[in-house]
Amino acid sequence: MVGGTGGGIGGAISGNILKYYLYKSTKAVEFYRPVMYLFFLAQGLSFTQIAILEAIYNLTTLFGEIPTGYVGDRVGRRNSLLVGTSLISVTLLGIGLSSSFLPLAGLYVCWSLGYNFRSGSEDAWLYDTLTDDLSEDEFARVRGRGESAALAVGAVAAILGGYLGSIDLSYPWFVAAGVTSLGVVVLLTLDEPETYKETATEELSLRRTVRIVRDVLARRRLRAFLLYYYVLYAAVTYLVFVFLQPIFETVVLDLGVPQSQVEALLGWFYAAYSLVGAVLNYYTGAIRETIGLRMWFLVLPFAVGGALIGMYLLPVLALPTFLLIRGVSDVTRSFAGQYINDRVETLGRATVLSAMAMVSGLAVVPFQLGSGVVSDAVSPLFALGVGGVVLVVGAAAILLWEVPIGDGSVQY
Repeated sequence: MVGGTGGGIGGAISGNILKYYLYKSTKAVEFYRPVMYLFFLAQGLSFTQIAILEAIYNLTTLFGEIPTGYVGDRVGRRNSLLVGTSLISVTLLGIGLSSSFLPLAGLYVCWSLGYNFRSGSEDAWLYDTLTDDLSEDEFARVRGRGESAALAVGAVAAILGGYLGSIDLSYPWFVAAGVTSLGVVVLLTLDEPETYKETATEELSLRRTVRIVRDVLARRRLRAFLLYYYVLYAAVTYLVFVFLQPIFETVVLDLGVPQSQVEALLGWFYAAYSLVGAVLNYYTGAIRETIGLRMWFLVLPFAVGGALIGMYLLPVLALPTFLLIRGVSDVTRSFAGQYINDRVETLGRATVLSAMAMVSGLAVVPFQLGSGVVSDAVSPLFALGVGGVVLVVGAAAILLWEVPIGDGSVQY
C-alpha cells in the first residue's frame, strides 16, 4: 500500500475533497440539538414516548445498516449518500411540522434509514476517492478535517438554534432541513471513485456480501477491535450524549445559575462543545503522527472511563469531561475508520463498515436500558460513573485476551 502525504493529493481528487468538506458542513444537526427534547415535550410527548422514539431509531439502525450498506456497494457510494441526505432533509421538515407521537414514530424510522444510507457509504466513498490517487493513508486526516468543518459550522448553528427555538421550537428543524438539502446539491457534483467503478459490483450477491463480512470478522485482532471500540467504547460514550442535558442542568444549578438561564447556557455550551471537537478534528493527522493509532486506542478507554468515574465523585468535572469526550469522539471514529478501511477490500467495503455500525447499535440498547434504570434509581451522574467502571474493566479484559491494534499497520 502506498501512502500519500498532504501534498500528494492530485487536482481532481483535491476538488472532490473540497466538495466533501462542503458536504460535511451541511449536516446541520446542531440547529435542533440544544432544543430537541424541549420540542418533543412541547408537542405533548411524555418521557416514555421520547424513550420509545430513541428505541425505534436504534432498532431501525440495527436492522437497516447491512441492507443499506449493500445498496451502497451495488448502486454506488454517491448515490447512496444522495438517498440518505434527501431522506434526512425531508424527515427534519416533517418533524418540525409534527405535533403528535405516531407521526414522529414514522419519521424516526425514516430519519434512521437516512443515516443508514450515509454511514458506511460516506467513509467508503472517501477512502476509495483517496485510493484513486494512492493517498489512502490520508483518510484519517481528511475525514478529521471534514468533521472539523461540520463542527465549526455547528458551533454557530447551536447558538442560532437556541435563539430560533426561543421564538418557535419548530424553526430550528426547518432551518436544519434547508441546510441539509444543500448537501444534495453538493453531492450531485461529486464523482464516483474510479477505484469503485473498476470493481465488479454486479458480482456482489447477497451471499457473497455475507461471506465478505464473515471473512473480515474471522480475523482475531479485528474481532477484538470490534469489541473494544464498536461495542464497549462506543456504547459507554453514547450514554454521555444522552445524559448531557440533565447533568449539565444539575451542575449549573448547583453553581448558582438561575433556572431561567439554563436553556441559553446549553446553546452556548453546545457551541463550545462543537468548537473543541472542530479543533481536535482539524489536527487528526497530526495527532495520528504524534501519538499513533496503537497508543491512542490503548490509552483512550482508560482516560475516558477515569473521567466518568471522577465526575461522579466531583460533579463540576462533568463540564470539562463532556468537552473532552466530545473532542475525541470524531477523532476516534476517524481512526477506527482508517483502521478498518486499511483491512477491507473495495468490494463490500460499505457493507463491512455498516456491519460494524450495526453491531455498535445493537450494543447500545442494553446500555441504554440499564443506564435508564440506574438513573431513575439513583441519578444520571451515578449511571455514567458505572459506565466508566464498565469501560475500564471491560477494556482491560479485552487487552488481556487480545491487543486490538498491533505495532504494524498491516497486522490482523
